[in-house]
Amino acid sequence: MRLTSFSDYSLRILMYAAAKSERLITIEETSLAYGISRAHLMKVANLLTKAGFLRAVRGRSGGLVLARLPTEIGIGEVLRLTEPDFALVECFGSGNGCLVTSRCRLKGILHEALAAFLSTIDRYTLADLMLRPEDFGIRPAA
Repeated sequence: MRLTSFSDYSLRILMYAAAKSERLITIEETSLAYGISRAHLMKVANLLTKAGFLRAVRGRSGGLVLARLPTEIGIGEVLRLTEPDFALVECFGSGNGCLVTSRCRLKGILHEALAAFLSTIDRYTLADLMLRPEDFGIRPAA
């Protein structure tokens, strides 16, 4: 199983915003901190804002800030929003053309594994991922 870059970037921008909770962050600085395309981060930030994980402040001094406390942002909730699906194999999705689906034992095993993954990830919040500003190469304010 592999998460999409979109999910990865979503978690990264939330982690960055959590580390800089005393002020607004910008797409530009987050892009520079991670070496990620500004355009990709803009798409991620838009979705996270619409979903209520981030709050956008418009204007010249605008930026992004967490819309909820880190303890209230579940990692599983973020991944369910950002992953297009959890169809690990063809028979999980629509348009299944596998000839052995009705007799196959793999589907049940993979469903169990996916449930275990989601159950584990649901136990964690953004607070569990938080880093210090200096972990991003940012010096604390004097």
